[in-house]
Amino acid sequence: MTADALRRRVVTANLELVRLGLAVLTFGNASAVDREAGVMAIKPSGVPYHELSEDSIPLVDLAEGTVVAGSRRPSSDTPTHLALYRAFPDVGGIVHTHSPYATAWAQARRGIPCLGTTHADHFRGAVPVTRQLTAAEIAGGYEEATGAAIVELGVDPTAMPAALVASHGPFAWGRNVDEAVENAVALEAVATSAYRALVLRSECAEIDGDLLAKHFDRKHGPGAYYGQPS
Repeated sequence: MTADALRRRVVTANLELVRLGLAVLTFGNASAVDREAGVMAIKPSGVPYHELSEDSIPLVDLAEGTVVAGSRRPSSDTPTHLALYRAFPDVGGIVHTHSPYATAWAQARRGIPCLGTTHADHFRGAVPVTRQLTAAEIAGGYEEATGAAIVELGVDPTAMPAALVASHGPFAWGRNVDEAVENAVALEAVATSAYRALVLRSECAEIDGDLLAKHFDRKHGPGAYYGQPS
């Protein structure tokens, strides 16, 4: 993929976050990686979404974390994205939002329980929340420590393509940045449904394990039969 094509995909993904109601003001960011070239493209720090263009998207060396192209400073969350790309070799795109319901769960420092089949269709179990960072981690490499805390959860990034950062907000990822956006949409949907279900019935139990596996595997398992054959 050319650098221009990578940047173009990142611009489109970031604008999708606004269109879909997952980001306001300058909150959030989306990135994409070209592993062959060893670079990541990411939203520039503090730039309003409506001002984004291909030329405004910086390219960051995946191994070194240095800006290799572009004049804008990359997102302050760049070290978090880099930590996830390095830990999850099959991930090609990452999205960080402050979408209302997923962020509420993160700020409550609660994982999102899997209460029904809508959730199970997309995430194999409860969406986890990280531990709180220590004072030393916050004072030191805060954003890198944030990424490390997500990795520390030990999730299978394919079966669980999202996580909540305690007191902060959600991150979602996918094989490419378009899929990462889709996973961020699904995350906000299940966060909303879980909240409403618990308001209606506070003792609502998590979905039965067999039903969870059935719904996840029929879409994502080796014998998946949801949708049309490719």
